[in-house]
Amino acid sequence: NEGIIIVAATNRPDVLDTALLRPGRFDRQVTVSLPTYNGRLGILQVHARNKKLAPDVSLEKIARRTPGLSGADLANLLNEAAILTARRRKDSIGESEIEDAIDRVTIGLKLTPLLDSKKKRIIAYHEIGHAMMMTLLKNSDPLNKVTIVPRSGGIEGFAQPVLNEDMVDSGLYSRGWLLDRIRISLGGRAAETVVFGDAEVTIGAGQDLKVVTTLAREMVTLYGMSDLGPMALESPNNEVFLGRDLMPSSEHSEEMAVQIDRQVRTIAQKCFEETCQILRDNRPLMDRL
Repeated sequence: NEGIIIVAATNRPDVLDTALLRPGRFDRQVTVSLPTYNGRLGILQVHARNKKLAPDVSLEKIARRTPGLSGADLANLLNEAAILTARRRKDSIGESEIEDAIDRVTIGLKLTPLLDSKKKRIIAYHEIGHAMMMTLLKNSDPLNKVTIVPRSGGIEGFAQPVLNEDMVDSGLYSRGWLLDRIRISLGGRAAETVVFGDAEVTIGAGQDLKVVTTLAREMVTLYGMSDLGPMALESPNNEVFLGRDLMPSSEHSEEMAVQIDRQVRTIAQKCFEETCQILRDNRPLMDRL
């Protein structure tokens, strides 16, 4: 009396056809989340067995610094650190190799530093704008590192926060955190505006503005965090799939759509003005940095 067991895995459960999930099909679902601190520590211990670590390297410290990384990312991190150690002709993996490996896995390969130029000054002020907002705002994640050394993939510089693991794992973000995240994202554009003027702002804030628009719109349409009140006006993860409508239908009137756009713009514009004012108030510090 033999049966057949079919096991499948996907990284995109959100686009699975519901017919696959009916009883009698794939009727056991096991969700494997990204590892928590203890999970990351255990994974690092496994992959560090065949690698010689310097006495000052702490796997516990690495595990705390890498929330959001998968097991494959952590294995790659230690492999990259080992490669860097060999290139630098060292006998054991040190703290600097771990630091550079984390950057390489999360940000990209380090490239040649920029020569002194106007471009370098603009990038420096842009990144300092992000870094200062991370440092000064009450609800933000604290700053870990800021650099203007370019990275592969077109990254001219970055300001990196230390993520709150409890918040990342739970997904419970407060209104204050979301607003500060918008202000941080606007910090680069605001710094360019304050220092160089409207005519000299660059396209470097393109990705930042996408983050701003997405967060502001989610606050209005999903989380009820605007003047429109505690209403969910759109459904999340409304992906098109076979058998569904090719054109997603609107869930609100045209009049409400206008109000949504107005609220999104109000949130973004108000945060931008507040960010510019904070940077103006701290202009001597920004210049020194």
